[in-house]
Parts: sequence; C-alpha cells; structure tokens
Amino acid sequence: MEFKSENFSDVTVIHVFLTRATLAKAVIFKDYVAEIVDGGSIKIIIDLSICEYIDSTFLGAMVAILKKVNSLNGDLRLVYNKEVPSLLFVLTRMDKVFKTFTALDDALASFNVSGNKPPSLSWV
Repeated sequence: MEFKSENFSDVTVIHVFLTRATLAKAVIFKDYVAEIVDGGSIKIIIDLSICEYIDSTFLGAMVAILKKVNSLNGDLRLVYNKEVPSLLFVLTRMDKVFKTFTALDDALASFNVSGNKPPSLSWV
C-alpha cells in the first residue's frame, strides 16, 4: 500500500508511503486523491514525511490537486520534512505555493482539528 487516507473530522489526511515520489507513482497518486476530492473531501493534508525525494511529475500532480481543491473552496496542506528538502521543491519555489508543516499535528491544527482521535469501541 503506497497511499492511505484517514479522516480527522472534516479533514482527510493522505499518507504517502514512498521514499521517492516519482513519475512512476504520480498518476496513481493523482487519481487516488481525485477520487477522495470527488467524494466530497475538500480539506486535504498530504503527509510526505517519509519522502526523501519528489520529482517534477509528482510535484505537478500535487499542484493539480491544489488547483482542484481550491476551485471547490477547499485547501491543501503538506507535511514535509524541511530538514531534507527536495532540491526541485525549493528551486521551483513550491515551498512558497504550498502551506507546509513539519508535523502532522501542526497541519491538523491549521485546520482547527486535533490529531487525537477519540477511543474506538471494540467488542471482546
């Protein structure tokens, strides 16, 4: 599983389980997120915390998602480890286009949502 989504109130977090986000996965990723947005989620956080490298195609997919979400009056945030920035991400100044955070809890807080999920009821 390369992508997983979870909901925190009205915010959908999409975890990207790739160390290298490249052309090979960009179309699959874009389609995956488009389905979520088409399902009504317009507050999106993309968690790229384990990504060490993002290529231009994957970056383009995220820009397309940002445009789509913004056209629906939503917003998109990124969780991205700035200690190991992708050179392309910085050179294209996409770090100025996207609202980026180094921790998921901070990104959730920017939407006024807590990262603490209520305990789930399980039957034994």
